[in-house]
Amino acid sequence: MTDVPKSHPRYVSLVLRDRIVAGVEAGITSPHGLIAHGRGEAYDYLVGERTRPFARRAVRAAAAMLLRAEHPVLSVNGNAAALVPDELVALGKALDAPLEVNIFHASKARERAMRQHLLDHGASEVLMPTKRAQLDFIDSNRRFVHPEGIHRADVVFVPLEDGDRCEALRKMGRDVITVDLNPLSRTARAASITIVDNLVRAMPLLIEQVGELGGARPTRLRHILARYDNRKVLAAAARCIRGGGR
Repeated sequence: MTDVPKSHPRYVSLVLRDRIVAGVEAGITSPHGLIAHGRGEAYDYLVGERTRPFARRAVRAAAAMLLRAEHPVLSVNGNAAALVPDELVALGKALDAPLEVNIFHASKARERAMRQHLLDHGASEVLMPTKRAQLDFIDSNRRFVHPEGIHRADVVFVPLEDGDRCEALRKMGRDVITVDLNPLSRTARAASITIVDNLVRAMPLLIEQVGELGGARPTRLRHILARYDNRKVLAAAARCIRGGGR
């Protein structure tokens, strides 16, 4: 992005686009991820390209849920790996939770490239999908998971998820936390907690909240979750979008 000055009004957006393109060129992100990113960017315009109060409520609840989990796992797809590798690694370390590669479009080469990319960014453990463990209620490549990762997780963090696996995990009784700028998507509606925000803004906030609540009593975490209502968060996000980010 050397030819785009930081004073450019779309500088941040252009930098994020460049990260996704670089991910494709490095074999980390699927070309289909370019379309998904563009769709998310459109919704980001509609929320005013800033973190709203409803997103902050979801972030706090997500931190509480992850901290209460017995076996949380952070699922990583190509777009997330390209956009926030450092933050994913930091969150995993803060929670002592493994990162697990999981993609929709099957490619062993891309899975290996993603794993190496995350290791290069400091990850100590990156689990890979196997045929030894499969999720129920789903037929796509996402059904293949690691037996000690997503397969036995009680809480799965699935940023930039597609709806089929989110719905499958919920049917299997797992809690799912997602980051999705579209409050009307299947993922957003099926997830236990939906953070309607740009992933690059949400991740630092989530890491911060995990740090803040890390020493909290279990009763405090339960109280935060008891007060959280994902349907109200999605409704607030939808109202914001209908109002053009106002």
